[in-house]
Amino acid sequence: MARFAANLSMLFTEVDFLERFEAAARAGFKGVEYLFPYDHSATEIKQRLEANGLEQVLHNLPAGDWAAGERGIACHPDRVEEFRAGVDTAIEYATTLGCRQLNCLAGIVPEGVSQEQAHRTLVDNLRYAAERLGQAGILLLAEPINTRDIPGFFLNRTEQALALFDEVGSDNLKLQYDIYHMQIMEGDLAPTIERHLARIAHVQLADNPGRHEPGTGEINYPFLFAHLERLGYDGWIGCEYKPATTTQEGLGWLDSARG
Repeated sequence: MARFAANLSMLFTEVDFLERFEAAARAGFKGVEYLFPYDHSATEIKQRLEANGLEQVLHNLPAGDWAAGERGIACHPDRVEEFRAGVDTAIEYATTLGCRQLNCLAGIVPEGVSQEQAHRTLVDNLRYAAERLGQAGILLLAEPINTRDIPGFFLNRTEQALALFDEVGSDNLKLQYDIYHMQIMEGDLAPTIERHLARIAHVQLADNPGRHEPGTGEINYPFLFAHLERLGYDGWIGCEYKPATTTQEGLGWLDSARG
């Protein structure tokens, strides 16, 4: 049976961040993920996890100035030192939180930087991060993201990501497969997941259009959940969607998915 993690950057946003852990547990979630933990101390977050019996499933490496519109710096040639310092920070948090996988956002290609430069920088940074995380017993993930929501984002298709992973050459680098992003960029969801299952370590969901909860759009989520079950996928599924109304009102799909 699939394990669903609440994305606290998207769900239960009617309460302050640290209160969302209790809200997720009350809703029946056993795991949580979110964009970043860095505005709070790792000890403070760990207390919330333990108090609510939750597993920390995933968070991102530091990704630059999010409020200013940055969406990752891993492909920025002039930010390599900052990226590597962020890897160390993320490892410290993940170690305290018991988080066994971290996601790297490739970022938007900066003005004046060629695709070749961005590619080379991303490969080097992923190679570095995969090794450092591996030493700490943490798996590195990277995620293709659609270019409608984030124009100019460097990594945006499954095959592109996997070819880049081959170039990195690390067995500590896996794919974070976001169903919503890949429906927009390439479709063909079920065959793609089946073909690359061994390289997918984490799945995220939202429906399309609107990025709302399953059942609000065009994606056949009952089929996909059954498909993942048949394939033997044993990772988490992160619920990274914007509730159409409130989080609680939109959780009917979750009861159905759990059977």
